[in-house]
Amino acid sequence: MIDHARDLASVREATERLLSAAARLDNAAVTEPSRLPGWTRGHVLAHLARNADALVNVLEGRPMYESADARDADIERDAPRPLDVQLADLRESSARFQETGAAPADFSRTVELRNGVTDSAARVPFRRWIEVELHHVDLGIGYELEDLPAEFTERETDFLAERFGGHKDVPSTGLRTDDGRIWTTGGGAEGGPISIEGSAADLLGWLAGRRDGSGLAVKGGALPSLPPL
Repeated sequence: MIDHARDLASVREATERLLSAAARLDNAAVTEPSRLPGWTRGHVLAHLARNADALVNVLEGRPMYESADARDADIERDAPRPLDVQLADLRESSARFQETGAAPADFSRTVELRNGVTDSAARVPFRRWIEVELHHVDLGIGYELEDLPAEFTERETDFLAERFGGHKDVPSTGLRTDDGRIWTTGGGAEGGPISIEGSAADLLGWLAGRRDGSGLAVKGGALPSLPPL
């Protein structure tokens, strides 16, 4: 069962970790490339701030973004800002998200995100947690997939395995961590079954598009090419 209040607390903790780590940067470091192609660290920080506001929109029944172009333009506008401005904006937008997420509401209701994707309101805090944790890794400032909370790693692997389940481009695939946790995904494409085993961090990194899968052991065929998230 989804516990949105507990997830809100996890988002708060993850945000504080990110803000504390980013505060050790300087203005020059903000302009340097992140691990995301074409984005500086400033782009990542700007995206996190605007995503918090976008999820407030979702919870309050408005479109997540005015448009895809407007979303991209806002990130480009905000990316070059000095570090102190970036951090203040992220802290303030995160506080707005926390306030909205904690307000009394029917969290069983369905809400709409981007590109027609729908979900329960109760899972919006977990979606924000995903943004904060993975983009902290994307900043490339010493926080790695291995540093993610174990609960987050397992739940995000659950989430992504479900997301790719039955996908027309992904053959039937079994996932197994070194310590024996098991998932299945894919099944909509020919081929398989394929067996993939590795560390929890490497499996999540591959599923989330953060690692190329070279650290995984693959049997029964080639490592599947996953569609973009």
